[in-house]
Amino acid sequence: MASQRDPDQPRGGAGTPSGPGGSPGCSPGPGFGAVPGPGVGSSSNSSPGPSPSPSPSPSPSPSPSPSPSPSASASASPGPGPGPGAGRHAASGWSEWWPVVAGLAALFGPTFYALFTGAWIGEEQGHGPIIFFLALWLIWRKWPDVQVASGEARTYAAGWLVLAAGLAIHLLGRSQKILMFEVASILVVLMAVVLLKFGAKTLRLLWFPFFFMLFMVPLPSELVAAVTMPMKMAVSWATEHLLFATGYPVARTGVVLQVGQYQLLVADACAGLQTLLTLEALGLFYLNLMHHPSAFRNIALAILIVPISFTANVIRVITLTLITFYFGDAAGQGFLHGFAGMVLFVTALLMTLAVDSALQWSLKRRQGAAYAGPADARRGGRPGTDALMEAR
Repeated sequence: MASQRDPDQPRGGAGTPSGPGGSPGCSPGPGFGAVPGPGVGSSSNSSPGPSPSPSPSPSPSPSPSPSPSPSASASASPGPGPGPGAGRHAASGWSEWWPVVAGLAALFGPTFYALFTGAWIGEEQGHGPIIFFLALWLIWRKWPDVQVASGEARTYAAGWLVLAAGLAIHLLGRSQKILMFEVASILVVLMAVVLLKFGAKTLRLLWFPFFFMLFMVPLPSELVAAVTMPMKMAVSWATEHLLFATGYPVARTGVVLQVGQYQLLVADACAGLQTLLTLEALGLFYLNLMHHPSAFRNIALAILIVPISFTANVIRVITLTLITFYFGDAAGQGFLHGFAGMVLFVTALLMTLAVDSALQWSLKRRQGAAYAGPADARRGGRPGTDALMEAR
């Protein structure tokens, strides 16, 4: 019987048994020299019986590599790359969104053109583009959370009803030239798009940007006039008394201030409801960025923005009055008039930061008193403080 070759032995190596005699065969393949392997003697005598297999020789003869196992080939193969599937997914996403973008552009393009060339370049509605772009920035800031929420939630079918309501409001405002309805329809339609594409959970996540955009909706002129007149009277009265107390020749008739030889009319933009709403919106934007954990601090600051707005308006009117008194009417109605508007917002911002810092200091002081140790309580000098601290 012919001896079977061990598959683990390299082909063409020395020491391969050639028969029952066990003499090592030394017939190398063509082109190779007979090099004895390590541990193999040069003598031809061999003891009977199976001879031990010598170590493989370091000959350069190529040995067939074993066939890779499925597990090894799987581990060696590279991971799945982006491939054409990612491109198809992105293309399908854009093909799904471009009708929405095109529809929104066709629907609200004329409205935004009218706003940027009309109402939003005036003083009364000049805060509109600021509110709108800040709201878009807030949505972009929340976008990673939106992607997570949209992957878990289903779309809200009632968004079609919200979309129908938004389109009806837009049609009514566009046909009747009611700017309040046109701007309000932007919010309603965007909410419908969020409901249909991402779901109700995403809309709840984006509640503040949509609430913030309410401040760019123009209010009815009758309501603005009814609320603005008492505010202008109060600002004029405060300006007159403060300037008169510092020695300036000032008098007042209604909302008209007489300083020296000049007369100044306190306009709606200087002390009106829109200014109050603008400063209130900026205060709420500040609160949203800060994320104060204390509800007392948030509510108190939101309420205190109203007197902060009134004080900033008084400072603005005083600034305009002094500019007119010292530099003339042309300076008061020219570039420095716009500069006084910047003074209004800078003053309101500084006062908001100061009030917020005061509220933070007050809360820290209350917390420190509530959690003070017995030693700190005894230093208070009031008997029974230790027991009170322990009860708290």
